[in-house]
Amino acid sequence: MGILKINLVYRSRLKGSLDEHVLAYLSSMDEDTSLLPYDIVGSEAHSIMLYEQGLINKDELARILEALESAKGISADELRSMKERYEDVHEALEAYVIGKAGIDAGGKMHTARSRNDQVTLDLRMKVRDDITAIEYAILEVVDALLARAKECIDAVMPMYTHLQHAQIGSFSHYLLAYVDMLLRDVDRLESCYARVNLSPLGSSAIGGTSLQVNRDRVANLLGFNGIVENSIDATSSRDFLLEFCSCLCITMLDLSRMAEDMVLWSSSEFNYIELSDELASTSSVMPQKKNPCPLELMRARASTVLGLLASIMGIVRSLPSGYSRDLQESKRIAFDVFKIVYESLLIMRQVVSGIIVKRKDMLNAAEKSYAIAVDVAEELVKRRGIAFRVAHRLVGAIVAYANSHDKNLRDLSMDDLKAALDPFRIDKDSMDMVEAISSIVRDSDPLTSLRRRSSKGSPNPSEQERMIHDREVRSKEYRAEIDARQKELEHALASLQETVNRFLGKVELS
Repeated sequence: MGILKINLVYRSRLKGSLDEHVLAYLSSMDEDTSLLPYDIVGSEAHSIMLYEQGLINKDELARILEALESAKGISADELRSMKERYEDVHEALEAYVIGKAGIDAGGKMHTARSRNDQVTLDLRMKVRDDITAIEYAILEVVDALLARAKECIDAVMPMYTHLQHAQIGSFSHYLLAYVDMLLRDVDRLESCYARVNLSPLGSSAIGGTSLQVNRDRVANLLGFNGIVENSIDATSSRDFLLEFCSCLCITMLDLSRMAEDMVLWSSSEFNYIELSDELASTSSVMPQKKNPCPLELMRARASTVLGLLASIMGIVRSLPSGYSRDLQESKRIAFDVFKIVYESLLIMRQVVSGIIVKRKDMLNAAEKSYAIAVDVAEELVKRRGIAFRVAHRLVGAIVAYANSHDKNLRDLSMDDLKAALDPFRIDKDSMDMVEAISSIVRDSDPLTSLRRRSSKGSPNPSEQERMIHDREVRSKEYRAEIDARQKELEHALASLQETVNRFLGKVELS
């Protein structure tokens, strides 16, 4: 490639080439490979606008566009090979265009533009695509969770607070909790997308340009919903990257907590679930082992994402207004965050879809549990009209007695209940209270306990069915909104390509 000799594109004032060690230190070419397609299409839109504004002629535009179309064939390896000559993808692409179109035409492509607004444009275009990819991946996990929740409405299990048995619940209810968390993640990303999808191009380095450019036209050509108006804000702010990484960090924390539950519940001590064989690792020495390694790594990588978020915020924390080269480091961080979270979502979908639910073990744990205690207390309030705090004390005494005698609540006899409540001086006139408690305890099996729940959002089976249906509708609505938005973007970019083809005489006759 003869164009690789053009390595002094930006060094108008400075003498000679950049020191090779300094260039290697400055270069962002490794991470810029993912920005090349955006840099090309952004340059095409910018060049078309320059022509429409009378800043370049039609022949110059055609030569620039022809070179840019040719650049679409540059491979990632070829781009990385330019690392020894160029600081970034913007310099490399401009050198390529000048090499193909000549300095008289190619040298005009960067008119009224700076790398400062150019890189922000590329990042915003990539991040909006990344948001869409993450949203679709989240919805895949949501749909997998909903499918399993439908199957597990009657999968009764203890629910935990402080990792202690708290109340009786169902595996369906647990899965739906993460459906709701992940749907909120989609909602956050939708809001983030609206702030990302704004064009900074035309702001130049920091203070705009004296040339008559049309910023709104470029934004329209590239499918943006508007522009970042203030030229300082447009070129030096990275809050859109911070917000993007923050949203993804929240998603990763959701996945990490789910992974932690599944690691615990797949242990022999719980035995509530089992990973499918294709998602588990084994031991080099212990033949019996089935290790949930993907979930353990997911848990660890949540810490990595959290660290990356702290890093990108640290970069921006003390910067003066205007572009500083420090911001270059934010690219790699944002790309790494996306990669980790996207891959984790794909793995979690597989885990959820293939997980083996041990219903008998879940039910056995629920039946042995004292987690029905709050249901007994509430039933006592309903039947006897006593204060909840009184019921709480009575049932607490019964649980303490049962625990000390290694008995299940439902196995307690009338004599046991009398002994448990002896400190409360239950006399003959109030023996009906003991009988009422005995009746409630006998009736309080785990499934009955679930069916007694009447509050909205509880694990009552009828509530599970309602919530599953509601979340299925919401998932479809989000998907339809994203599909429509993506269709609009694809239409805008297809129209841009048609405009490019028209200037290059490549219009197909229908």
